Amino acid sequence: MKDTILLYAKGLAMGAADVVPGVSGGTIAFITGIYDRLLAAIAAVPQAVMHLARGRIGQAWKAADATFLITLLAGVLTSIFSLARIITYLLEEHPIPVWSFFFGLILVSVYLVGREVEQRRLSRLVCFAAGLLFAYWITVMAPMQMGSGPLSIFMAGAIAICAMILPGISGSFILVLLGLYPVVLGAVRSLDFGLLGFFAAGALLGLVSFARLLSWMLKHYRDGTLAFLTGLMVGSLNKVWPWKETLTWRTNSAGEEVPVLQQNLLPGAYGELTGQDPQMFIALLLAVSGVALVLGLEWVAGRVRQPVAS
Repeated sequence: MKDTILLYAKGLAMGAADVVPGVSGGTIAFITGIYDRLLAAIAAVPQAVMHLARGRIGQAWKAADATFLITLLAGVLTSIFSLARIITYLLEEHPIPVWSFFFGLILVSVYLVGREVEQRRLSRLVCFAAGLLFAYWITVMAPMQMGSGPLSIFMAGAIAICAMILPGISGSFILVLLGLYPVVLGAVRSLDFGLLGFFAAGALLGLVSFARLLSWMLKHYRDGTLAFLTGLMVGSLNKVWPWKETLTWRTNSAGEEVPVLQQNLLPGAYGELTGQDPQMFIALLLAVSGVALVLGLEWVAGRVRQPVAS
């Protein structure tokens, strides 16, 4: 029961992260020690479906590690549906403290993922640089505007879910780049199950396909893959920097003005440019809180993984 509750809590944390553009649920899965198991379980879903089609329910359940997946998914969905409105409000009304918290969370996660690279070679450095440049390029891309029809929503689900299981790349931010973040978040808030069904179908296809690839990469090229993932997380810090100047705006489908291109500023320059308080104390406090939370989760996960002494 204790393990189930802890796993459900990890799902809650993953769901909360996935709602925020710029923060990845994959990061939470990695730092809480369930990343490899999650990928293996997702990659085994097609095999489980084959067992199920032949009436082998027990084998299907075991192959997909279904108890693990269902518990984790319950936490993720609970968090997404309960926190979508709250997190949207906080990002609009208190952006600097919220982004500071996630900046601290990702910053310490860089250390935790990077230390898993066992052999520090030039090839690992190249993988790290490739991940960093890719993530940075993603964060500075100007958003496009896809249609909101069923096919677009299906494709967006397939693309975004791949990012959601990558540490450092946010599925929510991919939706922002595709111009569909307000559409999908609005569907969550209004419980538009038709639109959410197309999104979920695309997500399922993308998730199973990409998880198999990533699981294979971690099994056969673990150090290089981890170095690439570490680079992704470092590059994503550009997106979650708390102090920004908005250069261009656009009107979304709800008639609201939303940022398109932004540039990062130092806190002092932000205060001078906007005339607003850069909130340095609360930003630093929440960044440290993000670091402490990640280290606490990592410590708890380590304690749970330790065998009980007889």
